[in-house]
Amino acid sequence: MRPALIAVAHGSRDPRSARTIHALLDVVRAERPDLDVRAAFLDLSAPRVGDVLSAVHADGHREAVVVPLLLGSAFHAKVDLPAVLAEASARLPGLRLHTADVLGPDPLLDAAALDRLAETGAATTDSELGVVLAGVGSAHAPANRLVAQVAERWQARTSWAGAVAAFATAAEPDVPAAISLLRERGARRIAVAFWFLAPGLLTDRVIDAAQAQVAGDSPLIAAPMADSPAVAELILRRHAQALDRDEDVTGVA
Repeated sequence: MRPALIAVAHGSRDPRSARTIHALLDVVRAERPDLDVRAAFLDLSAPRVGDVLSAVHADGHREAVVVPLLLGSAFHAKVDLPAVLAEASARLPGLRLHTADVLGPDPLLDAAALDRLAETGAATTDSELGVVLAGVGSAHAPANRLVAQVAERWQARTSWAGAVAAFATAAEPDVPAAISLLRERGARRIAVAFWFLAPGLLTDRVIDAAQAQVAGDSPLIAAPMADSPAVAELILRRHAQALDRDEDVTGVA
């Protein structure tokens, strides 16, 4: 029996988020019908991680790969998830757990976010376009820096007036400040791209802030990344990499 793939998302009170994650995993299943692929959530959505691990063990699996659907290595990746997996490992000694790396940073994520932006009609040759790359925001500064580095790479590869990272919570700049900065750089039109996998309350907050700041001139609004085939490819890549490393949740090979 092949090791199950347990894709762990954060979870949200907004049901759109879980629906999007389940749709993403349908793509993963279509790519690898030989794998048992299951969704799990850290908080706010069901099923929870511990329950899913209990279920795969009950179904006969003796190995599982946990793939965090997290875009950076901050609190949820460093503290929340390891604690849940340590508890499950102690409770289910017959189930060996391998933990994959978080999804980001990775060129496939850059491509996914840029593809979603291109679908709005935003052209990389538009010198009057300013692009806000909106991320969640974290108290962990390196996680925010990863988002800023994506925006910097986009700036270097395009003719845009600017590309600036902004954050929905916990970090600066916020969306209005980022748009003001883009205006200072000569942007006459604004587009918003998302460093989010799925829609939810925070993406709505970003959209509302952008629309209020650009009153009378509706910004281009990209979709979050999860419906990109590149994200499904990245999940499978993380699964394979974790098995290649052959590391379990306790770090014992």
